[in-house]
Amino acid sequence: MPWIRATYRIRSTPEQIEARALALAVEQSLETPPSAVPEAWILEEVLASVEAIWEESRGNYRVVLRMNAENSGFEVAGLLNALFGNCSLQEDVELLEAELPPELIEVFPGPRLGILGLRRLTGVYGRPLTCTALKPQGLSPNQLAALAHTFALGGIDIVKDDHNLGQQRYAPFAARVPLIQRAIQRANAETGRNTLYAPMLLGGPKGLAQSLRIVREEGVQVVMVAPMVLGLPAFYELAQELDVALLAHPAFAGTRMAPPLLLGRFFRLLGADACIFPHYGGRFAYSEATCAQIAQNLTQPWGVLQPTLPVPAGGMRVERTEEIVRFYGPDCMLLIGGDLLSTGDVLERTRAFVRKVACCGVE
Repeated sequence: MPWIRATYRIRSTPEQIEARALALAVEQSLETPPSAVPEAWILEEVLASVEAIWEESRGNYRVVLRMNAENSGFEVAGLLNALFGNCSLQEDVELLEAELPPELIEVFPGPRLGILGLRRLTGVYGRPLTCTALKPQGLSPNQLAALAHTFALGGIDIVKDDHNLGQQRYAPFAARVPLIQRAIQRANAETGRNTLYAPMLLGGPKGLAQSLRIVREEGVQVVMVAPMVLGLPAFYELAQELDVALLAHPAFAGTRMAPPLLLGRFFRLLGADACIFPHYGGRFAYSEATCAQIAQNLTQPWGVLQPTLPVPAGGMRVERTEEIVRFYGPDCMLLIGGDLLSTGDVLERTRAFVRKVACCGVE
């Protein structure tokens, strides 16, 4: 029988922690008192058990539960419910890690392209990839296309929509995507490079279907999705339908699920070819250790899954390029957005970024 081992952090007193751990096991499996269960096999196979408890710091305890993988139904929503359904409502409980058995991992195909596929798509080998974002909100489709053209002339590998670009009246998806895609293609014809455009997919099923039609008509090869905005089951199904590379954005991912688990494992499990996450020292508060663990979870061997490309981001400056590459190594994509716009000469700032990255490896 395959088992899941899930690790939680619970704030508790020493006197209450064992009872809290047992209550967690019941809530995340039976969701009813064990005394009310009529059949012994349910208590033996369905009820989660407490495998370990230890105090990691004053008032904070690690609790490891062992649960039957069958409780997940071997599908996305069931897995999320089994790991952190009702107990996500408890403010003093965090989900830190989930060790999944091979039988469960193999249900999910993971990244379709992964790191090697993204390198084949972009034609970039031996160095990190580069990425930037079209911003700020409020620009017209023509203005966004002109900015994308400049970034492509500067040598950026992937130019993406800013994650908050959706269906705003000043730049709706159907109006901006063809213009931006064609502007980048014109730049590629001038430079001989292969810059790619990644539009942001937002909306419900009908809106997504319309956006995907435009993506295919325009020959777009990369799209960006925020899995937590869309919902992880919907993200998973979308990943199976797509025939393009998938860049995952961390918007709305500030849950009480540890970032290395949510961004590093679940986004990869469900099909992200590349995953954006906040790099330490930028606009967000992730530590060096958290960033390192996210990158490790995205790239280390994990069952049959291909590795996902780490994309550190969030207020990065061109001057930090060498430091970031030293931290992650060549298999990453550096995402610098606002800093390329801050000096006034976007083309020269972009070229300076591209030159710095090129010096970090040999194509």
